[in-house]
Amino acid sequence: MSVAGESGSRAQQMREKVQQLTEGAERTTDPQERQKLQEQARHLLEQSKQQGQNAGENRSKGAGGGRGQQPPE
Repeated sequence: MSVAGESGSRAQQMREKVQQLTEGAERTTDPQERQKLQEQARHLLEQSKQQGQNAGENRSKGAGGGRGQQPPE
């Protein structure tokens, strides 16, 4: 798997974890636990967005990496 694919997969896993944390926060009746879960979800969401952006950058950089370079003789 490529680096971009791994980053995209990791970002997807993080988004799934965000969903689980969000659902847990909605189910809990303890206000402190709800706040803790919401903060964890927010933090992971930010990380997943960064991972997704980095994956897009890696794809665009890797797509034409050898352009403009002469092959070795």
